[in-house]
Amino acid sequence: MREVRKRLTAAVQASGTTLTEIFGVGPVIAAIVIGETGDGGRFAGRDRFAAYNGTAPAGVSSGNRKVHRLSRRGNRRLNHAVHMAAVTQVSQRHSDGRAYYDKKVAEGKTAKKALRALKRQVSDAIYKHLKADAARAAPASGPGGQPGNDSAASAAGSHPVRRLFGQATPGPAPTLRSRSHDPAKKAPSRTTKKTGRTP
Repeated sequence: MREVRKRLTAAVQASGTTLTEIFGVGPVIAAIVIGETGDGGRFAGRDRFAAYNGTAPAGVSSGNRKVHRLSRRGNRRLNHAVHMAAVTQVSQRHSDGRAYYDKKVAEGKTAKKALRALKRQVSDAIYKHLKADAARAAPASGPGGQPGNDSAASAAGSHPVRRLFGQATPGPAPTLRSRSHDPAKKAPSRTTKKTGRTP
């Protein structure tokens, strides 16, 4: 266990991530987050990331009655890592997470609901650091000398494979005639078919 922890610590430090700056996130939790998430820039927002790790509540509303319950979906290993970070914060009375937890309990929430709310806060903090790490790892300028200029087109539809409407280079116009059809030859009339004589 000591050897594994030592290797994880070295790998997390080599990655240059800032996840360990979050209170309660050590090398082991950071390694799980990086391994299960990959590129944090692939998520459109913190809500999508929360849905991915299961910290976003599931809506079970019906009519005018809006209810949110605990979501059992999402990546459970990543959810467990977020849970451990939140529990660590609650166990330390001087942490901001414990202050947030006590505030939710004072508002009338149960201990479990307060912990779920704190887990969402931890998820948002992790997403913020993942986005910052992804932005820092991205090249400052592309081959064209402009920031963000990439050799591969990134706009939707600018690449032939990703084009949404039509082909990049339109092909020949479709035709209903068969290739064997010769316009110089006329099809035999009905009279020819029936009598064998030309009109």
